[in-house]
Amino acid sequence: MKRVKNASLVMLSALCIVLLTAAIPASNPEPVKPENLQSAMAALKVASADGNLSYKELKAIATEAKGAKLTFKERVGLKLFGKKIASKTLAPMAGANAAGKSQLIALILCFFLGGLGIHRFYLGYTWQGVVQLLTLGGCGIWALIDFIRIIIGDLQPKNEDYETTL
Repeated sequence: MKRVKNASLVMLSALCIVLLTAAIPASNPEPVKPENLQSAMAALKVASADGNLSYKELKAIATEAKGAKLTFKERVGLKLFGKKIASKTLAPMAGANAAGKSQLIALILCFFLGGLGIHRFYLGYTWQGVVQLLTLGGCGIWALIDFIRIIIGDLQPKNEDYETTL
């Protein structure tokens, strides 16, 4: 029992040290050289050709962009946020190949289920959809405004454009 307490105390101490020193910058980082960035972007295009980007590929690309070996903090951050980084970098490259949203479907959803905010969920605005669901589309007023905004093309899907328009 005493060993378990000692081990947990050591682990807690190590965690506190890592957390407290994580906010302190190690040194002034050198700026990324343009030639390193260009070669890293080329490697990113090659690695993401299949639509997946593994941790090893992402680590190699980051090392190439930096021009030096990654620090422990950078490797941990890459491991923790690698999927998010990959999704953010692969999304612009997917471009027109990605399945987009239809303006007509958004319009139909708004017309029939506008009071429930289903069109907001479809367009990627989850929080606005929840609020519309709770307020019944602002007593119908918010749904009417959204209907008009979808018709004129002002209400777009979140972070993208409509694949098919009216």
